[in-house]
Amino acid sequence: MNTKRLNQAVKTDDTAQIEFGSTKDTPRSIFKVVPAREQSEGVGARVRRSIGGSSTISNFTPFLMLDHFKVSPDAGFPDHPHRGQETITYMIKGHVDHEDFTGSSGTLGPGDLQFMTAGKGIVHAEMPRIDKAVDGNIKHVEGLQLWVDLPQKLKMCKPRYRDLRAVEIPIVKPDDKVTIKVISGESYGVDSIKNLAYTPVWFLDCTIAPGGMVDQTLPEKFNAFVYVLEGEVTVLNRKVKAHHTVFLNTDGDRVNVCVKDNAGTQARVAIIAGEPLTQPIVQRGPFVETSAKRVTKAFDDYVSGTNGFERAVGWESRIGKRIKSR
Repeated sequence: MNTKRLNQAVKTDDTAQIEFGSTKDTPRSIFKVVPAREQSEGVGARVRRSIGGSSTISNFTPFLMLDHFKVSPDAGFPDHPHRGQETITYMIKGHVDHEDFTGSSGTLGPGDLQFMTAGKGIVHAEMPRIDKAVDGNIKHVEGLQLWVDLPQKLKMCKPRYRDLRAVEIPIVKPDDKVTIKVISGESYGVDSIKNLAYTPVWFLDCTIAPGGMVDQTLPEKFNAFVYVLEGEVTVLNRKVKAHHTVFLNTDGDRVNVCVKDNAGTQARVAIIAGEPLTQPIVQRGPFVETSAKRVTKAFDDYVSGTNGFERAVGWESRIGKRIKSR
């Protein structure tokens, strides 16, 4: 997504600096709690952004952006390019169609994921499609989209997709108050499907009833955060409401997320961790590179239809025309 401002440069000097030095059997301390600010994106769409915004955290290596999107049927993300990153799209409600200039297309439904590697270049569209027979009377599609940086040696790799359907995701229930979808990584001894993305990432979707707690181990030195989708949780005795992101230091090997006994409703959180990349981040809209020269080259390649963008010349998606026809 993030289809606007192709010529906007994102500075790298405000990259999150976190405390290192892991300790066994110790919960990680909190680096920062950031609200996910609502803003416009695409065409008529609204997203809550807590990574990648000027008022939040610009990047948290290897993570470049986190959007919690809610998009009505008359909005969406028509044809737009990417280079140099991977995107992980996780559907919560409704359906999203996708289509790109390679001829690939498909639909993601509730609980489905798509791991898209942009590599040297892709142009695609992502458009909501509410299926009344399945989705009922919901007013918008909802999900998370996470942008993950690619190592410099893979910036010019061939684009690819890896889809993960809801029925393929392992589920673990440590007790009667907690349910965890193990999208990527490991939780309570249950492993996910492997090799979904080039950059190692853990992604867990946790539903916690009142009185429940998730005690989740984290890989040593992985950067990690917790995003609260709904409800209110407590992390290290700090109350965190919905649509806030808790960024963690690397001074421990686990995170504890609990819901108070007297909470009125359950909570739902995403626990996400990734292996840091020791490389510069220079971003120009949907292009992510390691130097200003390389990101300028990406923009020039897109405009000229070269070096990975040959098929962009004259290409238009079918699904992107839904907005044009209104």
